[in-house]
Formats: sequence, structure tokens, C-alpha cells
Amino acid sequence: MRPAFRRLLTLTAALAFSALAHAETVQIAVAANFTAPAKALAEIFAKTTGHEARLSFGATGAFYTQIKNGAPFDVLLAADDERPARLEKEGDTVPGSRFTYAIGQLVLWSAKAGFVDAQGAVLKSGHFNKIAIANPKLAPYGAAAVEAMDKLGLTAALTPKLVTGESIGQAYNFIATGNADLGFVALAQVLDGGKLKSGSMWVVPAKYYAPIIQDAVTLKRAAGNPAAKAWMELLRSANTRDFIRSYGYEVK
Repeated sequence: MRPAFRRLLTLTAALAFSALAHAETVQIAVAANFTAPAKALAEIFAKTTGHEARLSFGATGAFYTQIKNGAPFDVLLAADDERPARLEKEGDTVPGSRFTYAIGQLVLWSAKAGFVDAQGAVLKSGHFNKIAIANPKLAPYGAAAVEAMDKLGLTAALTPKLVTGESIGQAYNFIATGNADLGFVALAQVLDGGKLKSGSMWVVPAKYYAPIIQDAVTLKRAAGNPAAKAWMELLRSANTRDFIRSYGYEVK
């Protein structure tokens, strides 16, 4: 059990998230980059509230379209602040429920040890088969990757080698399976306990892309759902913010 997980579970249980007589369910659309912490939080949520969090993972842009078409989600954990704000403006959310739960970091990662150097110079070498990114139209991390390549002046050189996943999760899988030698993913996807799980990486300096501000919002259909309310309270707690930091995010 990760130390941060154990610490959060202990502290959260002590803060009177008492089990309820009538457990409820909350349906949560989760940006793919937040998969690992969301799964851990769902476990804590069940143990400390008695409610169940059912998680769906994907690209934020795809979730926005699904929600507008009536998908039965109660909460959106987006990879940007644009779609939650748009849903709020369009009257699809519980007023006042939107907040920033994480600020993401972009990394260039390879599953091969020693393949990505500490300055990202491998991008200029061209000595790799493919480079994976998430669809920039659907996934904010994909848009950040495109912005970084532009700022580095490498878009023209790298475009012939690009492979695009529908989400950042699919981009990660392209690299993890060796279908791409390297690619741009979220720092949270390659860390475990604050350390690189495997391979090699370059943390892309923040000056090369706009801040990846990730907002959460309760959707209108969940206005009377106690499980949705409890989930957002857990996500906003000070202890959870420390837990999210342990995955490589910045938190306000």
C-alpha cells in the first residue's frame, strides 16, 4: 500500500466520513490522466462513506460530448478547466460546484531505460520510430504536447512520426507496448510513490505549454445525490490535496 494512500485513508476515516445507512452511487467521468489516483480515492471513498464511486475513464473532449448527449454522469473530473466552465455556462452543472482539483505536468516518456535524456534532446535526434500523443482536439495533454513541439520548433520534423491516441491513456499504451519508442504523457501516469516506475523521462518545462488546469464539477442531474456531494467533499479536503500531489500534480 502506497504510504500516501495509507496516510489519507487513516486521516479521512478520522474526519467523520461516517458510513451511511443508505449507501448511494455516484457515476464519475474521469480524465484518463487521473486514472490511478481516482481508483485509489474510490477505494477510500467506499471505506469511509459507504457510497460507491463508479469510474469511467477517457478523453475530456469526448466526455463533454457524451454529457451534452445525455450520458448519465454525476461528476466530471476534467483534464482542463474549459469544458467544465462551458458546461457551467450552459446550465448543465450544480451552481458553485466547480473547482480546480489538480494542475497537471507534461512529460516526454519512453518505456526504455536511458532512451529519453534529461534535456529532451532525443526529440532533435530523430532516432526513434514513432512518437505518441493524445488527440489534441479531445485531450488537453495532447494539446499541450502540440504546443510544446511548436515552441521547440520541432513540429515539422516530428509530424511524420506522430501516432495519436484518442486519450492520454491510449497514448501511454502505445509507448508501454513498444508501438512508439516515446511520447508525451502525464507525469502522474509514469510515477509511483513519487518515483519513475520504469523507463526514462524528461519533465517538459512549464514555459513550453499553457498550464493544464484540471477542474471538477457536479452535473445538474446529481443535485440531490448525497454520494456526489460526499465525493466532491473528499476531493476538496486538505488531506486529499496532499495525496494528489504525491502523483506529481500541483494543487492550489
